[in-house]
Amino acid sequence: MANNNYFSAVVTTNLVDVAMGRKKADLVIRQGQLCSVQTGEVLTGMDIAVCNDRIAYVGPDASHTIGPETRVIEAEGRFLVPGLLDAHMHVESGMLTVTEFVRAVLPHGTTGMFVDPHEIANVFGLRGVRLMVDEAGKQPIHVFVQVPSCVPSAPGFETPGESITPRDVEEAMNWKGIIGLGEVMNFPGVFSGDEKMHKEMAITRTANKVIGGHYASPDLGLPFHGYAAGGPQDDHEGTRLEDAIARARQGMRVMMRYGSAWHDVASQVRAVTEYGLDPRMFLLCTDDSHSGTLVNEGHMDRVVRFAISCGLEPIKALQMATINTAEYFGVSRDMGLIAPGRFADVLLVGDLTKMDVQLVISAGKVSAENGKVLVDLPVINYPGWTLHSVCLPAALTPEDFKIEAPAQSQVNVNVIGVIENQAPTRHLKLAVNVHQGEIKADVSKDLAKIALVERHHDSGKIQKGFVSGFGFNRACAVATTVAHDCHNMIIVGTDEQDMAVAGNALAASGGGQVVVLEGKIIGINELPIGGLMSSDPASIVAQKAQSVLEGFKLCGCNLNNPNMQLSLLALVVIPELRISDLGLVDVTQFKFIPLIEG
Repeated sequence: MANNNYFSAVVTTNLVDVAMGRKKADLVIRQGQLCSVQTGEVLTGMDIAVCNDRIAYVGPDASHTIGPETRVIEAEGRFLVPGLLDAHMHVESGMLTVTEFVRAVLPHGTTGMFVDPHEIANVFGLRGVRLMVDEAGKQPIHVFVQVPSCVPSAPGFETPGESITPRDVEEAMNWKGIIGLGEVMNFPGVFSGDEKMHKEMAITRTANKVIGGHYASPDLGLPFHGYAAGGPQDDHEGTRLEDAIARARQGMRVMMRYGSAWHDVASQVRAVTEYGLDPRMFLLCTDDSHSGTLVNEGHMDRVVRFAISCGLEPIKALQMATINTAEYFGVSRDMGLIAPGRFADVLLVGDLTKMDVQLVISAGKVSAENGKVLVDLPVINYPGWTLHSVCLPAALTPEDFKIEAPAQSQVNVNVIGVIENQAPTRHLKLAVNVHQGEIKADVSKDLAKIALVERHHDSGKIQKGFVSGFGFNRACAVATTVAHDCHNMIIVGTDEQDMAVAGNALAASGGGQVVVLEGKIIGINELPIGGLMSSDPASIVAQKAQSVLEGFKLCGCNLNNPNMQLSLLALVVIPELRISDLGLVDVTQFKFIPLIEG
């Protein structure tokens, strides 16, 4: 992370000397169209002079700062845009290390990220968070980390690999690079007065840092008001126009996400474009972007493009991806706008609507140009304990996935219903046939089996259920150890033998995602670091992830990014129905329910 030396007298004296022409700049950008997100203007014919890693001068003529050693970049009328900031995201969802994630997004103009590493925390606890913080601090861009608040995400409803306590939160708040508390997913705990949640939020307030929100319920009545009163200051779980309006009116920052599978910008941005709400309360983020999206479509540049396509003025879209985010997290004196004293994080863009990032300057260095990274990134060697996190007591067999039923012709079962491009699921109740005391998957009804295999503690626990919405039409199975937030192993399939093959393949590879079709592995993405990440470059991980997506299609699934949908089926803090190692969870009521109705 760039060195925050803003208050150094030497630094500010040098900035003044360059601005006055007494010293020469290290870098000057000439004659661009400045996107002044602080005033909502686009100013033509503007220059920027940089001293070391910060901006010294912004104005119509920086010729007085140019010396023989000054590097001069001719903008030639291109737009000068502040480096883009991702307000909420999980590095692990890219299936990449912090370093490889940065390598993937830097050419797209991302110069700052606010990261919640609760995925690795669920596997390794506080030591996993420490790994992420240490790696974040070595990057050429600004990577801030939030301390995970809910590990496990819903105590009593799942078994994670590790846990995070208020004492852990208090310790981590003193680490350099920690910006606040990660998303408070246990929203019933907040409005019900849970001691652990309120202790963690109090610790964060005492540290004068932000409290991330996660209110996943559609109920905007008293529970929502209680949650807002509890302290979370933002929320990215809104999916509707009314969600955005309600959060903004309660003083919460509305984080509108446009990741690989969660597309919530179009509905919520209408609060600004149609209802005229003040845009300063709105931020853009990705939440979850897999490597294929990063490599083939982009990162925050992609989000800004999409927001503009939804009718948002380009300068307002940029504000939501720069200054709004910086001001919310309390770092606008250092980033989020092109102005004196701030880090020289500047993008040269040819067309604002297309957000075609042509050159990236990060902390005063030309870091990427035309899609290529030009700066060195750190070499990180992950310790051996991170590579052996899939613990099964024995090889899985087809018998492990049989679902027994009462000796009658038909029973009613509770089924998880997948919703394309959204995190919530539907709670379906279906009548299914019983064959010789057993319920089978039924491709004619789009009914597949789902199994949750506990993989942290060698317990041998396997919970079974049914899921609908993947559209599988052949004998097949898919499996993942990326299973928010518990990251136990999820296996979905129409054939028990294939389900066993898939689960055993992941155990052998140390985790990841795999597709098995009629007994053969047709797609696999090995993720040995915690069963979540690979140290390979994003391009390689994207190729492997693509093999998984293509495998889904060969099995009959036509959903957009179904591997993301798969990874959320165990997330017991988002309605309506989920599965954990302890059973089926009705998240609207936060209670366990039976698979087969009495």
